Amino acid sequence: MNNQLEYFSKRVTKGLMTRREFVGRAAAMGVTAAVANTMLASAVRAAGPQTGGTLRMGVQGGSTTDSLDPALAANSVATQVNLLWGEPLVSLNDDGGLDGRVAESFEGSADAKTWTFKLRSGITFSNGQPVTAEDVAETIDRHAGEDTKSGALGLLRDIDTVRADGSNVVIGLKNANADLPYYMQDYHLVVQPGGGKSDPAAAIGTGPYVLKEHEMGVRFVFEKNPNYWGDYGYANEVELIVINDNTARVAALQSGQVDLIDRVPPRTAGLVSRAPNITVHSEPSAGHYVFIMHCNTAPFDNNDLRLALKYAMNRQEMVDKVLFGYGSVGNDTPINSSYPLFTEIEQREYDPDKAKFHFEKSGHDGSVLLRTSDNSFPGAPDAAALFQQSAAAAGINLEIKREPNDGYWSEVWNAQPFCTSYWGGRPVQDQMFSTAYLSTADWNDTRFFNEQFDQMLLAARAELDDSKRKQIYADMGTILHNEGGLICPMFNDFIDAQSDRIAGWVPEVPGFAFMNYHAPMRMWVVS
Repeated sequence: MNNQLEYFSKRVTKGLMTRREFVGRAAAMGVTAAVANTMLASAVRAAGPQTGGTLRMGVQGGSTTDSLDPALAANSVATQVNLLWGEPLVSLNDDGGLDGRVAESFEGSADAKTWTFKLRSGITFSNGQPVTAEDVAETIDRHAGEDTKSGALGLLRDIDTVRADGSNVVIGLKNANADLPYYMQDYHLVVQPGGGKSDPAAAIGTGPYVLKEHEMGVRFVFEKNPNYWGDYGYANEVELIVINDNTARVAALQSGQVDLIDRVPPRTAGLVSRAPNITVHSEPSAGHYVFIMHCNTAPFDNNDLRLALKYAMNRQEMVDKVLFGYGSVGNDTPINSSYPLFTEIEQREYDPDKAKFHFEKSGHDGSVLLRTSDNSFPGAPDAAALFQQSAAAAGINLEIKREPNDGYWSEVWNAQPFCTSYWGGRPVQDQMFSTAYLSTADWNDTRFFNEQFDQMLLAARAELDDSKRKQIYADMGTILHNEGGLICPMFNDFIDAQSDRIAGWVPEVPGFAFMNYHAPMRMWVVS
């Protein structure tokens, strides 16, 4: 029987039999669908990547107000779109280190204040134009400029000079930074002709695909880039469909409309995984679902009010009832044990008495308005309702306003003083802190301005002794925990799902969802 199934599985990998036919043959032989699919998946992996076909994705987070300018990418759809047509200098590898993309290699000076990136020889943009060091320097300059709206600005403010030197790009820093190369893999920093200064939304880059059709917030179609230098991109075409509704996104996968989706709702992930033609991938992550308060806006400019709301949240209840176990309890900092220099601090527990004490001490009279949407994170409205209930036990009246999904990332997040949101985490602590908590960061979405914190961040960047650096980060985490505008109840697993029409998933890839958004380039169509 095993020999027959192996024979049939090989026919599937050669395109001579469909997966449905294979499962049917296996069932006739008394083999369960789960065992048959496991055997077939092994055969597909052994056969290796196949080229051709269309890989279809259903992705949550897109909006009609999105832009193709990579500087403005603020959600999962925009990030995925960027990385299909564009590439930064380097990218995370499967071990959490860095591999060259546009850059072939990089090297830092002994004092970590000067970094040289050697560009890959012969690389071109999708329009056939050669990539030059000047293009890279102009890209960095555009994102670091004083007038930029780039989400990477907080990472780049410490750059003093950036210049082209033959096939090299040399970055000079005002202060030492041992993590500077990790900054360069940020998804905003895809290299563009002339830095994208003349046409930032042209979607011309060095990625494996070329954008052929797009309707913002609805659908994107990509075709293989004939000038691509690398070995990514097995499908001839990638179609990305924006499906913000959780139920509709899962249904699209189950019906065969799409092959790959993100943000499988934790409530139904177990049920989805039992379908014979679907595999659910759950990966622990540095991603976190959050409630963010603007520390410079009343009533959240009062730290007693912020502490009241922090103590009024039952974190374990949210992990149980919103994540259904697909995650872990947070502690009002953006850092968890996935970071190499993590230090645990005392867990803040739900305490209605402390919440009531701080609320009364704040002097605030009246309700507190919290804005939310399904587009902020899966189950966000349910999380807001749980928060409302736990806060009520402390005498705090949370008023919940459910905002439209479309436009949430432009009209609510980083604009309104109290809302639900999410962060995907970052590879290193410095990058997470620099992106969202440094006073000058453009994405400082809690409006946290703390001079001591800023000074400690600069000191940690220049510290090459990991033990000393770890202690600085621990102290910074304590400051955020006690004084910040971040309420972080939970760290979420990334829950993606695929149909058996595609193969090539690699587990435990660090970074973001979708194998750090490289799944559509690294996976392939098998039937």
